[in-house]
Amino acid sequence: MAVEEDTRRTPEPLTEAQAERMFADMNDVIRAGEEMRRLRAEMIRLFADLGWTQDRIARLTGMSQPAVSKQVTKHKGDDPSPPPRLSLDQNDTPWLEGRLWGLAEEISETLHDAARCTRHLNAVARGKKHFTPQNVDELRRLVEEDLRLHRTALPDGHRHAYDEISRALDTSTLAAPTPTESPSARRTLARQIQRADLREGA
Repeated sequence: MAVEEDTRRTPEPLTEAQAERMFADMNDVIRAGEEMRRLRAEMIRLFADLGWTQDRIARLTGMSQPAVSKQVTKHKGDDPSPPPRLSLDQNDTPWLEGRLWGLAEEISETLHDAARCTRHLNAVARGKKHFTPQNVDELRRLVEEDLRLHRTALPDGHRHAYDEISRALDTSTLAAPTPTESPSARRTLARQIQRADLREGA
């Protein structure tokens, strides 16, 4: 009896360009994970400097208390830095970028699939876009489009926040005092404070 011929086709091998894109996507995810771990460690130290207990931080981060303690004590001998200001009216570039990010997220959640800025935000979340001047300009343009196209669906506070952020970015902030936190930590803090402010004002 003849052996039945295998009619399944062997798939074409990936091209080098396809493989390059695949590995670039993987590298973006890995890099984003490493950046997020560093950012989390910095935020843990920052909240400890603000007087939060290690137990409280452990509960919020989902980490064990010894793991939080390790992050806090790792930099115990460093020069103590003053706790960060948590008001919106700060004009260093990372702070303003974080405010823009938070505003864009509020718009995206309000408008769901209709928001022009959603794809950009998804790329930021996956580590495929970073806060370069070009990407920040693109996000500004998308947020402005959403505000123009969906005036009736968005609260007035969104437009007011955008105008304030945009003016401050345009007059840029080279003269602004340099905070002690990293740019990533500044963006993360500003993002959350901006979102909380918009929700309180809604």
